[in-house]
Amino acid sequence: MKRVVVGLSGGVDSSVAAYLLKEQGYDVIGLFMKNWHDASVTLEAECPWVEDSTDALLVAEKLGIPFQVIDFSDLYKERIVDYMFNEYEKGRTPNPDVLCNREIKFDVFMDKCLELGADYVATGHYCQKGEIEKNGKSIYQLLAGFDKNKDQSYFLCQLSQQQLAKALFPIGHLNKPEVRKIAEEQNLITANKKDSQGLCFIGKVHLPEFLQQKLKAKEGNIIEIPKESPLYKNPVGDDLKEITAPFVHKAEDGKVVGKHNGAHFFTIGQRKGLGVGGKIEPLFVIATDVVNNIVYTGQGHDHPGLNRKGIFISKDEVHWTRNDLKMLPGEKREYLSRIRYRQALSPATLSMRDEGLYIVFHEDQRGVASGQFAAWYDGEESIGSGVIG
Repeated sequence: MKRVVVGLSGGVDSSVAAYLLKEQGYDVIGLFMKNWHDASVTLEAECPWVEDSTDALLVAEKLGIPFQVIDFSDLYKERIVDYMFNEYEKGRTPNPDVLCNREIKFDVFMDKCLELGADYVATGHYCQKGEIEKNGKSIYQLLAGFDKNKDQSYFLCQLSQQQLAKALFPIGHLNKPEVRKIAEEQNLITANKKDSQGLCFIGKVHLPEFLQQKLKAKEGNIIEIPKESPLYKNPVGDDLKEITAPFVHKAEDGKVVGKHNGAHFFTIGQRKGLGVGGKIEPLFVIATDVVNNIVYTGQGHDHPGLNRKGIFISKDEVHWTRNDLKMLPGEKREYLSRIRYRQALSPATLSMRDEGLYIVFHEDQRGVASGQFAAWYDGEESIGSGVIG
């Protein structure tokens, strides 16, 4: 009998994943990861890991499977939280959920599961796994979840073939209502529990207060850049570096309209928290300069500073889930791409060069920020990903 360790999070998705695996005849073990225990930055009356671990235990007891809690708090702080602080300090916008899957769930957690004799590690992600044979070798595919409203393949875009080989996604072929129905039929305590929100394993947090634990407040100017600024003229020609370069704003390009408490607390596309009124259209953050502590803004959803034609990913940050499809310098391919979870896939041209990968979108993308993950797909299959420079 094959042994599977399920990451029981205390939510309905992992609960049903564990149930389905047991029904399929696997030897199932439930493991809860305690990755955060600092309630001082969570929203009032919410200390998620205590309630979640209790619910996970009750599900395990209901299913009659062994259950264990493991504490990865130190590793989570080192690999996820400290990384977040460092990225925000540099004026970049990290995605902790993608990192959590790469660094915790499918790395240290997977290693722990294998120590327990697991043949596979399962999670409650809405994605699917495929397997094909190429030149006599098994190749694993990371595929979109059946429920397109919940597809979480983007969060797993940094997984490797070695990690996918040991991974199972038992609910990937179901939609959310079906998962809840199964949980209700089995009288699982998590059946009607709300989906978790906020940072992976931390829950809802006051992000500014969270960041201010390490990043100091520092007053600076909020500068508004007009829509008609010559900065936004499209580059002429096909120079990839020009096409994918972010706009470079300067203080003299606009006028001061307010003050902020630290450029590193803001991200591109942000509307709330600026505290500037009296404008015809709402102000959005279009750029931040953490060196000079300036937040650049523009009026309206259609401000050209919010849009980018392309992005660049340095060669050290390019990851291929499908190693056999890895692009070599000089190659050019058409893929579908996204830069955030639940964003519609957008056609793009990928060009590999010695220095890295250039992605030029067929339609401008809104709110692109350095530090985000871009992922590219061939239809339903996640092919690769990388951190935007």
